[in-house]
Amino acid sequence: MRQQRRGRSIAMTQDEIDSFLAEERTCRVATVDGNGTPHVVPLWFVWDGTYLWLNSIVRSQRWKDITRDPRVSIVIDAGHTFQELRGVEIGGHAEAVGEVPRASAVDSRLEDAELRFARKYTGSDTFTADGRHGWLRVTPNKVTSWDFRKSSKP
Repeated sequence: MRQQRRGRSIAMTQDEIDSFLAEERTCRVATVDGNGTPHVVPLWFVWDGTYLWLNSIVRSQRWKDITRDPRVSIVIDAGHTFQELRGVEIGGHAEAVGEVPRASAVDSRLEDAELRFARKYTGSDTFTADGRHGWLRVTPNKVTSWDFRKSSKP
C-alpha cells in the first residue's frame, strides 16, 4: 500500500485512523459506470485494520459498477468548521465475499465483519442477513488521512 507523502503534518497515525474508522458510521463510495460517469453513494462500513467492509444491496448501481470495474475511492470524513475537519480517503479494489446476496449460510470469512457491523450499527452481537445485501471487501492500495485539528496545535 502506498504511503501518504503530502500533508504529513496533519496526517493521522495508524492508531488514529483505526479509531476514526471505528467511530464514524458513513462513508461515501465512488465507482465508475460503463460510460465512465462517476457514481458516489453513502454507505455503512466496518474497518478491521486491513480491509474496509461494505454491506451493499446487490441490485444497486454501485454493485453493478464494482462487478465490472473493482476500482473504488472511498471517503470518510467529519468536522463542522475548517479547523475540525478530519478524514480518511481509501483508494483500492472491491471484491464480493460470500453469498450474493447474503442469506444465512455460515461463512468464516465474514464472521468478524458481521460481528463488527452488528455491534456498530445495532449494538448487538447478532448480524441478520436480509437476502438483499452482499459483502464487498475493499483492499486499500492507498490511504490518505488528514486532521486539521493538528494544524492549530502549538
